Amino acid sequence: MPANRFYTTFDLETLDSRPVHAGEYRSAFQIDRDRIIHSSAFRRLQNKTQVFLSGEYDFYRTRLTHSIEVAQIGRSICGWLTQQSEFLDDGCYIDSDLVESACLSHDLGHPPFGHAGERTLHKLMAPYGGFEGNAQTLRILTQTLFSEGRSGMNPTRALLDGVLKYKTLFVEDAKAKNHYLYDEQERWLDFTLGGQAFPVELTPGKVRNEFRSIECQVMDWADDTAYSLNDIADGIHAGFINVQRLERWAGEQELSETDQADVEFLCKAVREGRVEGRLNRLIGECIRATKLVPAANFLSQSTKRHQYALEIDPVQRRRADLHKKIALELVFLSPQLQQLDHKADFILTRLFGVMKERYIDTVQPRGLHLMPAAIEKEIQTAADAPARARLVCDWIANMTDHFAFRTYRRLFDADFGSITDFV
Repeated sequence: MPANRFYTTFDLETLDSRPVHAGEYRSAFQIDRDRIIHSSAFRRLQNKTQVFLSGEYDFYRTRLTHSIEVAQIGRSICGWLTQQSEFLDDGCYIDSDLVESACLSHDLGHPPFGHAGERTLHKLMAPYGGFEGNAQTLRILTQTLFSEGRSGMNPTRALLDGVLKYKTLFVEDAKAKNHYLYDEQERWLDFTLGGQAFPVELTPGKVRNEFRSIECQVMDWADDTAYSLNDIADGIHAGFINVQRLERWAGEQELSETDQADVEFLCKAVREGRVEGRLNRLIGECIRATKLVPAANFLSQSTKRHQYALEIDPVQRRRADLHKKIALELVFLSPQLQQLDHKADFILTRLFGVMKERYIDTVQPRGLHLMPAAIEKEIQTAADAPARARLVCDWIANMTDHFAFRTYRRLFDADFGSITDFV
């Protein structure tokens, strides 16, 4: 297969050299993708909350099915751009394997219980450097994906840039509730940028966080497309969104004629029982709403990945924003889900509190073994309290929803703990 002129050795480089196997038939980006798919971190997404707690009903989306849907949309955007853009051709194109890798891994760092779990861990980890889902994804890819020896997957520079939606360190924006990297991740951020410093105009926070490679932009729009449509579909199937609630909600808003037409489109789909078909059709419209435009920045001379921006049709962007607003106000802010968020906060706070007393505040060489032996051993040799806290946080963030429930019950439920409860 001829080389893709869109990428150079700069894009394929890894922080540590990769062994070259005789007869290797995969590209560097295919190796990235395969390592993600065959990891326990990826498998755990099947039991992590997307909208509703995993396992409530078989057909609701989990983080795993959501990630697969995002990957499909991302690959389709690559195909569309190659076909339509004057800047691409069959020998110079955005690699769909690379985009798929970014899409499949974009939620690896999310903890149990969805965004509620992320908010709780951020609050609990604030004294130790914070917790952020995107930063945790980077930590998994570079440090913990393979538990043997606490090693990451040694990803290519292009993949790191593809998943790094945010490039501000915690210390640079300590008031931020999210959208930052851990301070100790500066090494990987520096590698991703090829050792080049940010220009002064890319100030920490929102401005710097919007500086993204073209693959990251494709992944982000694929993610927006998936959850702005599929969260609505799941909300309808679960009964949180129906015609009456949609019409009442719309009557309380100041909607444009276009937004009102979109609400009527949803109502019609519900009435006719054609929600999945109608919303799936919109996925195709979102894919075709993308366009490649030239861009210039401080990395443009190093890689084509920073020579272009993804332009989104404003009509589709507005529709996605409308759907996210509907999902937020009719589903996520409903008393039922807010109660589950409260429960998630309570469970994770108590779990972290026990581990903090046992493993973070003081180093106790002897005591109850509340965590796996390998992690306990690492904690014993950790440099300080923030390092110990990060290891505890890794363990909690890796939990699936059900494992978090079971661990909580073993620790705090007096009626839970017979031998049958341990499996």
